[in-house]
Amino acid sequence: MADVTTRGLYIDGGWVGGSGDATLQVINPATEELIATVPQATPADIDLAVGAARRAFDEGPWPTTSPAERAAVLGRMAEEFDRRRAELVELNIAEAGSTRFLAEFLQVGTPIDHFYNMARHVVPGFCFEQPVLPVLGNGIGQGVAVREPYGVAALITPFNFPLLLNLAKLGPALAAGCTAVLKCSPYTPLEALIIGEIADAAGLPPGVLNIVTGDVAAGEALTRHPGVDIISFTGSDTVGRKVYAQGAETLKKVVLELGGKSANIILDDTNLDNVMESVLGGFITHAGQGCALLTRILVHQSLHDELVARITAALGFITIGDPADPGTVMGPLIRDAQRQRVESLIQLGVGEGAQIAYGGGRPAHLDKGFFLEPTLFVGVDNSMKIARTEFFGPVGVVIPFADDDEAVRIANDSEYGLSGGVWSADPVRAAGVARRLRTGTVVINGGGGGLNPNAPFGGYKASGIGREFGEFGLSEFLQHKALQWPVR
Repeated sequence: MADVTTRGLYIDGGWVGGSGDATLQVINPATEELIATVPQATPADIDLAVGAARRAFDEGPWPTTSPAERAAVLGRMAEEFDRRRAELVELNIAEAGSTRFLAEFLQVGTPIDHFYNMARHVVPGFCFEQPVLPVLGNGIGQGVAVREPYGVAALITPFNFPLLLNLAKLGPALAAGCTAVLKCSPYTPLEALIIGEIADAAGLPPGVLNIVTGDVAAGEALTRHPGVDIISFTGSDTVGRKVYAQGAETLKKVVLELGGKSANIILDDTNLDNVMESVLGGFITHAGQGCALLTRILVHQSLHDELVARITAALGFITIGDPADPGTVMGPLIRDAQRQRVESLIQLGVGEGAQIAYGGGRPAHLDKGFFLEPTLFVGVDNSMKIARTEFFGPVGVVIPFADDDEAVRIANDSEYGLSGGVWSADPVRAAGVARRLRTGTVVINGGGGGLNPNAPFGGYKASGIGREFGEFGLSEFLQHKALQWPVR
């Protein structure tokens, strides 16, 4: 894949080169090899893309097509994603550094399933119009509430789960009748640009979807653009606050899915045999590069020592290396800058007085790639920065608690509120604790069925505003209009 150059940016149904000379180099994070070079969009390119989306919304047929017609196009797109599934898996492994298992399941399989679900179930069952109760006054009035597309949507996604996050935004935006400009991470542009090919194959009208790359300047040009009506952003809370402020200048609607420091609560009656997969996955999945990962491990003090011993023993069997190898459990971080950031936070934890129970360094057997050992901290107090800061790396912290009330207090003592987990032999007790958590998703005893495409996904507090997935995500891209008339 070395030295491959893509067609360029996807704007107004065609492929165009960037207006500037700058390019983005796409690096395989496991090998540090160049796999592609793509144009870096300039503010002028952003203006071109927004203009195409604006015309497609204001003058084109897409916003006025029926939900059934839009669902049919989404269905054809889902079929094309499915047809190219194997290609997408290999692309994700090379570009994002996902392990093969993660690429096949969550990175590619899940977003395709969600896209199918949007086309086949969510849109056909969604109420785009509903009657409102009549009123008596000066005569009798009646009417309907109509849900209409919001307009031009700016969709901005990060590097960690590129296809999943691209489609989590694109599916409901298109289903609602919006037109869109998708701006992907500069680290993972290939899994965005390929969507342009799929849109062409499915017959999506020109201008309805535009895909641009770019850096901070491109992103700011998009969020500030007066032709954009709604922004849906996924990324850090630091950048999310800037996006929120930029959108406010023109009173755009802003949907934010931001960071997390989620707690996995293990109550005193829990069988530890049942929790190990969740506990380990909570900080080593995709080398910890997931906003909803359960990186704070809250365990009852009576189980603390045994759980720590089990985790450290299990980490010794985690294979780190080539993510294309089916036997690899953990791959690399996305770039060396991200690895260095995580390493600095690990040193911060040591300076705060926490102890490293496992890891903390770079794997000795790997001289290429941005790898880091899975790292477990003990002796952690929830007031420490390592218990409050999102690492976005393979680092977990273990915090003991004395009873259910203290577990809830510690879990809620965070500026974030994206995800969480509760474990107990008594599911009623676990559900009671879960209801007290100020967070957007809580998985009880490991949950089931994977990432539910019909459940709302989003955060409390600094973890975001609004929701994604299913009818909840679709609703974000719809305006509400009242049509009223007299009864004669």
